[in-house]
Amino acid sequence: MFFKSLSGTAVFSPEKMAKANLARGEFMFAGLNCFEPGQEHAAHAHAGQDKLYVVLEGEAEITVGDEKQMIGAGGGAFAASSAMHSVRNCGSTRLVVLAVLTPPPAK
Repeated sequence: MFFKSLSGTAVFSPEKMAKANLARGEFMFAGLNCFEPGQEHAAHAHAGQDKLYVVLEGEAEITVGDEKQMIGAGGGAFAASSAMHSVRNCGSTRLVVLAVLTPPPAK
């Protein structure tokens, strides 16, 4: 499987953050979290799953545990298993974030 443009597979919804699944294997899942300005993915945690965020487009306010940072395109954040984490688009443009989870979530 190959991707010429990860951001090109993004989908958006005016109501809430949208998701686009990219790849699911036995040991890993990758997808896009797609945000219009002002949208967010509320704080949550994944027991037994690590999560890596990579900002592809826009600027994200990412919180992991008690730490919050603004992360631009090319940057990212890691949330270890059971760590609370959230993502918010505080900018005026769309935000596209690659999310990689291991192991993959249940189908």
